[in-house]
Amino acid sequence: QVQMWNAESLSREQIREFLKSSQTIEFAGSGRDERYVWVERVLGVQRYADLGKKERGVVRAYVEKVTGMSVAQTTRLIRRFLDEGVVKAAPYQRHRFRAGYTVEDIGLLAEVDRAHERLSGPATRRIFQRAYEQYGNQQYERLAKISVAHLYNLRASARYRNQAAVFEPTRPTAIAIGERRRPEPQGRPGYVRVDTVHQGDWDGAKGVYHINAVDAVTQWQVLGCASKISEAYLLPVLEAVLEQFPFEVLGFHVDNGSEYINHRVAEMMEKLHAEFTKSRACRSQDNALVEGKNGAVVRKLIGYGYIAGEHAEAIGKFYAQHLNPYLNYHRPCGFATVSLDERGKRRRQYKIEDYRTPLEKLKSLEKVEQYLKPGVSLAELEREALAMSDTEYARKMGAAKSRLLRRCKVQSPVPPPFR
Repeated sequence: QVQMWNAESLSREQIREFLKSSQTIEFAGSGRDERYVWVERVLGVQRYADLGKKERGVVRAYVEKVTGMSVAQTTRLIRRFLDEGVVKAAPYQRHRFRAGYTVEDIGLLAEVDRAHERLSGPATRRIFQRAYEQYGNQQYERLAKISVAHLYNLRASARYRNQAAVFEPTRPTAIAIGERRRPEPQGRPGYVRVDTVHQGDWDGAKGVYHINAVDAVTQWQVLGCASKISEAYLLPVLEAVLEQFPFEVLGFHVDNGSEYINHRVAEMMEKLHAEFTKSRACRSQDNALVEGKNGAVVRKLIGYGYIAGEHAEAIGKFYAQHLNPYLNYHRPCGFATVSLDERGKRRRQYKIEDYRTPLEKLKSLEKVEQYLKPGVSLAELEREALAMSDTEYARKMGAAKSRLLRRCKVQSPVPPPFR
């Protein structure tokens, strides 16, 4: 490396001699910033703006020789010096698209996710659409048109993370239980799939048992709670759960657990004139719908901690008064569009329009009135659903859940011993 000192203060004659004597020597600057600073000093000391054409050519050749820059690059720097009086690199400016969603929109997204405990992207967008179109809330005008992909982009932003802390628990292991035949509802509501969720043990004592019942067609969901799994405690809760469905129960599908596969439950189904089926061996998809709801609803809302059996009645009242209406009137569910490809393989696809609340799905069925229980009408159900917006009801349900869990004094599960 050769460093040149005061090279910018040479006279024009000295510059000509330098160019003549260094024709076979090549020079190059050590860095862009150093080259630009030196070029600015040379043009300033030589008073380039006041020089004639011939003398400008000498200074230009001198700059090109010492810096090793091309003719075009030297011309750009000289033009910048003549226009602005300085030679400096233009700052890099990344192209940025105009922000379509404001800070308030991100705040609304975080607020809705907290209320509904972070549903999937399509379900959350459906809530925005319902809030704007059905309940007339103008705050959701932009979010009602957001794409699902960009909704996840907003959730990944730093501003969203500052407002909404999200904890995703591990999903429970699916348990295969059932009757040896998969139910075939053929588009008719009333074919209910049932499963039990146990709320942990503590010092040898059993926690409460959640009874989860989901209709296979409309995903209408009803939850109940029993302090014990024996027939004396389970059957009254099961009868209350089936009573809360707005349509007649035509089918009852469970896993192979003895709490349901017994004569007492079979007699109950016989009185209801409902078919009684159970899952086939090695076919876990037979009861996958309700098992998925175990994780997405029960575990997500109630958690994994131990709750003593004495609180079963309070939890059952919370389900009947708050959670069950929220699930069926205000929480959108995904209904897959099933198609066959050229190889005959079934493909399940979820589109935005396929996300509906169970009530909306029930209303879309043909001749649904013939399946409703006596004294139940769609107008009455819709009137109850429109009494409060989705997010308002979610807040109400969340507040009631917080009061319930504080009262129940949930005990955290004991971690397994380290090995």
